[in-house]
Amino acid sequence: MDENAPVLVTGGTGTLGSAVVAELQSRSRPVRILSRRARPANPAIFAGDLSTGEGVQDAVLGTRAVIHCATSPTKWRAVDLDGTRRLLRLLGGVAPESHLVYISIVGCDRNSFPYYRIKAAAEDVLRDAVAAGRNRASIVRATQFHQLVRLASKVPPKGPVALSFKGMRFQPCDTAFVARRLVDVALSEPRESTIELAGPEVVSLRDAIRLTAEHEHRSVPRVVELPAVGGALRSFVRGINLPGASAELGGTTYAQWLAGRD
Repeated sequence: MDENAPVLVTGGTGTLGSAVVAELQSRSRPVRILSRRARPANPAIFAGDLSTGEGVQDAVLGTRAVIHCATSPTKWRAVDLDGTRRLLRLLGGVAPESHLVYISIVGCDRNSFPYYRIKAAAEDVLRDAVAAGRNRASIVRATQFHQLVRLASKVPPKGPVALSFKGMRFQPCDTAFVARRLVDVALSEPRESTIELAGPEVVSLRDAIRLTAEHEHRSVPRVVELPAVGGALRSFVRGINLPGASAELGGTTYAQWLAGRD
């Protein structure tokens, strides 16, 4: 594989994808971006739709690696699962040496939340393709991003009372750290074992609510802790979203990330 061949980033205009693109550019690596909309001013952006496969073949042709960050808040199965199948099939046909790196979620295989189940199913699709010799791929799981913890800490938004679930904790990570590791993996040989990434510190939802309010220079709300109801929430309270002992820790803490938003 030509080391100067481009790396394709699916979802390259999203929260994580844009950080991956910036990391590749900082290393002077040729980069392509798969986006649902073309932008004539930027020839690096290839219009393509993973939910249908339209335009994706042109984007993957001649790539050295594909960092697969694309997801959908509404079309989980069409993009995250069926779209991954399409991407693997196209890579196997026109770029079989390309290294696909799939970003997944820590604990997705132990959580009943539908989105997590879809991510776990997509992991299985990748493992099957690798075992059959059709594709070269690696799986990287990350904990929740700081952006999600900030969003969760503002429900309901900016009121005198905030809601939490007793025992809810996160070990969130920043996208710049995840992007660096995704690029490292993409530019190396495929990994047989799943890689886990997490931030350096566990933070409770109660503490995240306080930190977010202080950062925004508003009164810290009174936190009402509710019991977790339903299998998905109870699994979070049990800590399945927290990384295992072999996880790679790095990047900023939630408080440091907030400070960087000033």
